[in-house]
Amino acid sequence: MFFPDARQFSSRKPVQSWASLGAAIAAGTLFVMALQPYSILPLALIAFAILTVLVRSASGFFAFGLGYFFGLGQFVPGLFWITESFQVEADRFGWLALPAVLGLSALLSVFPALACALAARMERAGLSLALSMATSWTATEWLRGHVLTGFPWNLAAYTLSDWPVAAQASAVFGSYGLGFLLVLCAALAGLAVVSDDNGKRVRHLATAGAIALSVTGFGAMRLLLADVPSERGAQIRVVQPNIAQSAKWDDAARDANILKLLALSARPGDFDILLWPETAWPGFLAEDAGAKAMLGWLLPKTGVLLTGSPEREETGAETVYRNAVLAISRDGTILTRYAKHHLVPFGEYIPWRNLLPLQRLVQSLGDFTPGPGPRTLAFGPHPYAGIAICYEIIFPGHVVDDAIRPDWIFNATNDAWFGASIGPWQHLASARMRAIEEGLPLVRAANTGISAVVDSYGATLAMLEIDRSGVIDIRLPRPLPATIYARFGDWALLIIMLTSWAISGYWARRHRANLKSVSK
Repeated sequence: MFFPDARQFSSRKPVQSWASLGAAIAAGTLFVMALQPYSILPLALIAFAILTVLVRSASGFFAFGLGYFFGLGQFVPGLFWITESFQVEADRFGWLALPAVLGLSALLSVFPALACALAARMERAGLSLALSMATSWTATEWLRGHVLTGFPWNLAAYTLSDWPVAAQASAVFGSYGLGFLLVLCAALAGLAVVSDDNGKRVRHLATAGAIALSVTGFGAMRLLLADVPSERGAQIRVVQPNIAQSAKWDDAARDANILKLLALSARPGDFDILLWPETAWPGFLAEDAGAKAMLGWLLPKTGVLLTGSPEREETGAETVYRNAVLAISRDGTILTRYAKHHLVPFGEYIPWRNLLPLQRLVQSLGDFTPGPGPRTLAFGPHPYAGIAICYEIIFPGHVVDDAIRPDWIFNATNDAWFGASIGPWQHLASARMRAIEEGLPLVRAANTGISAVVDSYGATLAMLEIDRSGVIDIRLPRPLPATIYARFGDWALLIIMLTSWAISGYWARRHRANLKSVSK
């Protein structure tokens, strides 16, 4: 059985058991400090080293508990920024803030719990604990990114987003694969520290060092051979209006909000593409002839506006609402559009609406309907754009249209829901990893921040931080040829996992052979 005996928990001394669980919570919290905006990378290595050492002497039920408590330490502080969204309409939803974070954290903690229980089981089957921790952690992170629409927030690899030399390996392995390498190094180091066998200690440290040197060596070479930024790319203007979420849909503030958006867009300077955030226009822009006419004096002759805007369509039986990005020319023509396909549960729709009598946090006339999936937009003479609206940018391998590769990624978002919390910083970290994975420059237009322009190596070239209004005027960076990850996606991850299982099988057979020779 996977969890052989719950008595394994109670057979330990109570003080020792609770101390181990407390250490697991502390390790999970250390992991959060390795993420943005703190980016203290050594704490991620310490966190996974501690977790591995704790799991070393546990199995079954207790290993599951260790992983679960690590998850609580990871997710409660790491996702506490979600409480900000419940304060936008505190009179209606404020009381739900803490239960929502605790409930979500309790659910997500099942994944690291499964990882630890699986690692304990795999180690007993002959796979060394360091390799089993990395394999099981990566497998459950991948599951977390896919089960029930997925929530791949704060992956292990994101601790490297501010460490560009190490982060470049995601162009080969993706974020899941890079997380595997990080956890493996940390686990080896942890086991080396507590080992009584000098030979094992040296082997563990040497293996961890070899992996770290290989990853950083690859990254250093990739950055050393980086293309010189082009001076002939399209000129873009990113607008960050900094309109509070409480005022965004307020009828009394509507005219002032529009004037602020237009005034920022009309600042002196040349641009080819004007970029507004998610749902930047307070209404259905496609239906507003007067608003589209204003673009005549706002845009240059061949200029295009890419803006977030809700859309609606009458289908006869019902009205369908979509969260969209529109490409609009100077004469007000909508050249093309993209509809968000990965919607936020409870924010943009209520899952199992017939069973759950809940209200959405976002006010509107009805649930949004998802679009068909990733699309590349072509508009005029400008570089092809891949679009990701807000939350969509957090999904590795699900941002770019595989049929037509774009020249850049536009991430229109509205992080005003989360105030000046750590949430927008973590969101930006995800976006930067997508740029490295795909080898494409990425541009974020955020309502209240963080707007940014990121090159194809994940370097931030320009940024407007939280609670600032302004514009970014810059040349669009060059795309790179499709990376290995862009070509093959998570197949590289599958190769890593199969290799781990192959090593496991080899070691298991070798162990059985040694036992037979001893018995003779």
